[in-house]
Amino acid sequence: MTVQFDPASLVTLNVILALMMFGVSLNLRPADFKRVLTIPRAPIAGLLAQFLLLPAATCLFTWAFRVDPQLALGMILVASCPGGSFSNIMTWLGKGSVAVSVSMTAVSSLAATVMTPLNFALYGWLNPHTRAYLQEIALQPENILLLVLLVLALPLILGMVTGRRFPTLAVRSEKPLRFISLLIFLAFVAIAFLNNVDLFLTQFHTFFWLVVGHNLLALALGYGMARLMKLSVPDQRAVTMEVGIQNSGLGLVILFTFFPEAGGMMLITAFWGVWHLVSGLTLSQIWAHRPLPDPEPVQPQS
Repeated sequence: MTVQFDPASLVTLNVILALMMFGVSLNLRPADFKRVLTIPRAPIAGLLAQFLLLPAATCLFTWAFRVDPQLALGMILVASCPGGSFSNIMTWLGKGSVAVSVSMTAVSSLAATVMTPLNFALYGWLNPHTRAYLQEIALQPENILLLVLLVLALPLILGMVTGRRFPTLAVRSEKPLRFISLLIFLAFVAIAFLNNVDLFLTQFHTFFWLVVGHNLLALALGYGMARLMKLSVPDQRAVTMEVGIQNSGLGLVILFTFFPEAGGMMLITAFWGVWHLVSGLTLSQIWAHRPLPDPEPVQPQS
């Protein structure tokens, strides 16, 4: 399976992803990272589900069900990516803890500079059905690490610096930047779909249920880990969204840069970019119509 893609569009995709990360980080402050250290339960739950449970479960699933190597590697790549920036919006819509969501997005994006290439290489090699194909495409984790630094870490730092120096501009531009980025990203995916409509339609049955099931697994792992850590309901919702809304844009950048012939991987990753918005919006609306439980009363100290 080969996806038709104009290499010149790769620059556009990199700019879209960097713009998304820049917009998310405009209102980030060092205190958001400090919160992870002072109140670590929610971020730890999210990071464990994000970078340990989801890639491992994906590897086992694709191995056990002998998923086509290209499709399986696409699932492993998505599972190795950090949480997507739209998890913050979904969390807000679903009455979750936005502070936890934003801090987790920031920390997972920085952790992804190491964990994304590491997990992709590790679990792609551990699955015997994808190992040969992984070797065939000549994976070089250090190149992926450099790319992730450029499209995630650098825009995040620049966004924080800009937000600190121009706080009024940051407040006014954050939401428009997110909205514009989302529209551009969806337009990019739509154009890619139209250029490859025959391939998408003929292969639809091979990837649709894989993506739907994979996304459901991600949401369930996030929610299960949050419940296991006995987090508050708003924190549970934040962790669930962070694990269930993956940065598929990063996955597409990696694919178009290093594996442009991996059509099966692109089908999985591109459809993830659309489907997780559908599932995230659906779940957030369900939560939005459920009243939050009253917070537990603070016991007076004797």
